Amino acid sequence: MLEFLLMQIKTAGEICRAEQRNLQAADVERKNGKEIVTRVDREVERFLRERIGERFPAHGIIGEEEGRTHDDASHCWIIDPIDGTTSYLFGQSYYSISIALRIENAYALAAVYAPALGQLFYAERGKGAYLNDERITVSGRSRLDESVLSTGFACLRSAWEENNLTYFNRLVPRILDIRRCGSAAIDLGYVACGKYDGFWEMNLNIYDIAAGVLLVEEAGGVVCDFTGGDAYPEQGVVAANKPLAAAILPFLQ
Repeated sequence: MLEFLLMQIKTAGEICRAEQRNLQAADVERKNGKEIVTRVDREVERFLRERIGERFPAHGIIGEEEGRTHDDASHCWIIDPIDGTTSYLFGQSYYSISIALRIENAYALAAVYAPALGQLFYAERGKGAYLNDERITVSGRSRLDESVLSTGFACLRSAWEENNLTYFNRLVPRILDIRRCGSAAIDLGYVACGKYDGFWEMNLNIYDIAAGVLLVEEAGGVVCDFTGGDAYPEQGVVAANKPLAAAILPFLQ
């Protein structure tokens, strides 16, 4: 299954790369508020659904654009066809395709591909996490003042009254630096390989984080909600090594 996953996500990435320069105003819609979707988001998800359906017709699928199929299936593919659609639309490089396979209640396979960056992250349960075929691990930094964290602001796009600015203002003065690339899937991949020390965000969906969760866990990190529990992403999501996650959590409560 891993070989199948990597083959499909690479092809999806090539579709994104080829079509990015061809986007026109008519190819972009607003789903609600500031949430946008492009023609390519839909084309990539359709391509992935077709390939999965051909190979594994009994498997379920959760996709950002077309929702759920086969809710009672033991195997479920979770797809974000373009995570970072705003970056994609504006001709930037920080977008990715994110795919995870969940078997029963556990993530078994995951891949995040950032085609414009040439970065392919993948993981298989119990077999570690990789970036471009090299084994990766989370960073070992545990002090906030030595750490680079990342976050995002999906909550602001959704006009949440309780939003991430509160937590941002608490944490940023205490850390070494902050990053935001606009793709939670890339952020989690960067935590998994130690490019970032940690990540937090709120108001995400399962397709935003499913693949990244397994990447971080297989790279030796932890993923939790804002209380330290497992109700993510509904109650926020935090990813880091275990000591740093413990240092971040008090600022999110």
